[in-house]
Amino acid sequence: MNKTKLDILVDLLKDAPDEVFIQPHNVPDPDAIASSLGIYYLLSLRGIQKLAIVYDQEIEKTNSLRMLDMFKVPMIPASQASTLGTEDWAVLVDAQKGNANITDLPTDEVAAIDHHEYRGTNGYRFEDIRPEVGSCSAIVAEYFFENNVEPPKIIATALLYGIFMDTDNLTRGASDLDINMFYRLYSLSDIDLIVELKGNEISVKDLELYAEAFKTVEIYDELGFLRLRSVNDSLLGAAGDIVVSVSGVNIVIAYAQKENGVKLSVRSTCNKVKANDLIRYLTMDCGVGGGHDNMAGGFIPSENLSGSRSLDTFLKHRAIAFYEKRDG
Repeated sequence: MNKTKLDILVDLLKDAPDEVFIQPHNVPDPDAIASSLGIYYLLSLRGIQKLAIVYDQEIEKTNSLRMLDMFKVPMIPASQASTLGTEDWAVLVDAQKGNANITDLPTDEVAAIDHHEYRGTNGYRFEDIRPEVGSCSAIVAEYFFENNVEPPKIIATALLYGIFMDTDNLTRGASDLDINMFYRLYSLSDIDLIVELKGNEISVKDLELYAEAFKTVEIYDELGFLRLRSVNDSLLGAAGDIVVSVSGVNIVIAYAQKENGVKLSVRSTCNKVKANDLIRYLTMDCGVGGGHDNMAGGFIPSENLSGSRSLDTFLKHRAIAFYEKRDG
């Protein structure tokens, strides 16, 4: 009988010299949290011991924090993992080495399960990277079903919510796998918990940040620009999602300047301008960026920012130049 991807991953991890850490990207969103929890459950079921889920930055978004509590996710900051070291192995989930949104911890990253743009093998001994899929939760859900493991209700609910959020209820970048896994998980899930999570997606603090940011919105043809005060990746993307819903706006560049640089988030519902192409153009020669056709993110280090013109001018000039080139 042919081995499944889970079989191959488990066989690999059985040889781990010490602990196995599951590492999502630095500010885990619902998809990263759900897929990490799903992998944790499956590996535990298959006898992989000394398991932990670690992330590197503070989780601020309300629904992400609610998920940790609601689903009892065994996820801790990497700084609290006192035994984490070079002898440990890591499985990257919803992330890949080299992305701006993941810290290179001292572990040996032996595996990657992700749905973002492929960034090369990076020394992995196992990889399942599918850029055509809209959510990592759908990939992990498939691991359950192709191994005839019915996910417990709490896991099914988390995975369903992960798909729901990363594909914007199957309207953004959803693949056949996302759709199939969504409907297979639906009957196994607690929909009341989904409703509760939907009612906890932003906090009063978030609302204040959004209100302030929306005053900065500028629109050029189909392009919308939005500047936020220093916020995490999830809030930046969520703000962009709201602006892209404005009539006539099909592409949004949301950005926030932090001490170490500028975080960028791009949303696009326009076929002629793909979010991943635009983010690469915005960060060309000065930063890093990548993502999907509909949503992408990037980072420009402070030292690469020009002192001769403002950040706003720089980003708007580049975005408009890219847009007009594609529009022509």
